[in-house]
Amino acid sequence: MNFIDQASVSVVAGRGGDGRVSYRREKFISKGGTDGGDGGDGGDVILRASNNQNSLAVFRYSKQLKAEAGQPGSTNRKHGKSGKDLIVDVPVGTETKDELGNVLADLTEDGQMEVIALGGKGGFGNAHFVSSVRQAPDFAEKGEPGETKALTFELKMLADIGLVGLPNAGKSTLLRALSNARPKIADYPFTTLDPSVGVVDVDGSTSLLFADIPGLIEGAAEGKGLGHDFLRHIERTSVIVHVIDAYVDNLAEAYTTIRHELASYQKDLAKRPEVVVINKTEGMDEEIINDLVASLKRLVKPKTTPVLTISAASGQGLKQLVFAAKAAKDKFVKAHPVKAANEVYEYRLGDSGKAWQVNRQSDGRLVVSGEQIERFAIRTDFKNDQAVARLINIMHKRGILHELKRQGLKPGDHITIADKGSLIY
Repeated sequence: MNFIDQASVSVVAGRGGDGRVSYRREKFISKGGTDGGDGGDGGDVILRASNNQNSLAVFRYSKQLKAEAGQPGSTNRKHGKSGKDLIVDVPVGTETKDELGNVLADLTEDGQMEVIALGGKGGFGNAHFVSSVRQAPDFAEKGEPGETKALTFELKMLADIGLVGLPNAGKSTLLRALSNARPKIADYPFTTLDPSVGVVDVDGSTSLLFADIPGLIEGAAEGKGLGHDFLRHIERTSVIVHVIDAYVDNLAEAYTTIRHELASYQKDLAKRPEVVVINKTEGMDEEIINDLVASLKRLVKPKTTPVLTISAASGQGLKQLVFAAKAAKDKFVKAHPVKAANEVYEYRLGDSGKAWQVNRQSDGRLVVSGEQIERFAIRTDFKNDQAVARLINIMHKRGILHELKRQGLKPGDHITIADKGSLIY
């Protein structure tokens, strides 16, 4: 199966079940008391990071993720069954964005779970609305729809060290020599079409995760070649190791080309600690090697950046490279402690402090908007006079009706609540 690192999906959380209008039946009493139960809540859509997943390929065929709806309430005040949450496994390192590019979830640990779409709340049955002035309410609430979102999943590798360089610089050979990874190797450019990772033992007690990022070309940050598909995998690495072929025509140009592409894609990448290695130096004259190292040391910043010579094929200099990468990684981690994951905020109908506003349209209609009042409108059966009267009472308690009257509301006027419904005052 090919490595798939980006996928677009739509997620639909479960709709809440409707509340029930019901009356207790007793002999000789047609309406022995309200007993309509509440609807069940709709299921949430939840992402779970799993080390057992290694690509997003499954989402090429499963474009919609839909949770179970809640069941309607029943008689005898029986609560409807809540819908099952839909738990979706994705690879560790998956980032989830909405249509505006906002990050909703960043799953970086095995087993980490994030709610990305909330199920709708179930509607109250008529038993919920019994009061001293309303003995036999003849209405119930509708269930809320679940959240619907169009999302993009992006898989970004979680590696300590990222190997970057022009095509055929020897990154795959280096990864194979350092670790247990077995990337495809050949003597032509663009051998690697999928990022590869390997665990590298440092000193018997610690290890590093190296990632071989496929060869970059000039213009990769603008999407040339396979640029964007692979540059995103460098974002999470602590240290960037530049692998440069000792036999390339211009070492300085090879190094600055990759640096430019990294900075063009994301400025922060240009500030990431580096280790620069000149590969394939086995058998080279020492004076030539020294000249190559000197030419790169004039370019690297800071000047303490290691510039090493290695041979991935023969193993020359690999131990020095591993220790240099480990030192750079430790320094970076110390300076950039891991931030706690953002909590998922669940807004429910009982939350307070939500703003509302009233606007008069050019056609004379008065339109009310605001998250909380819109959610009450969603739950209202506008065909039921008692249900509408309750909504008007809610608007009165929240000061909305006062503002409507201030703007000229008269009996018989239409009030529209966003796109959720309208009523006649």
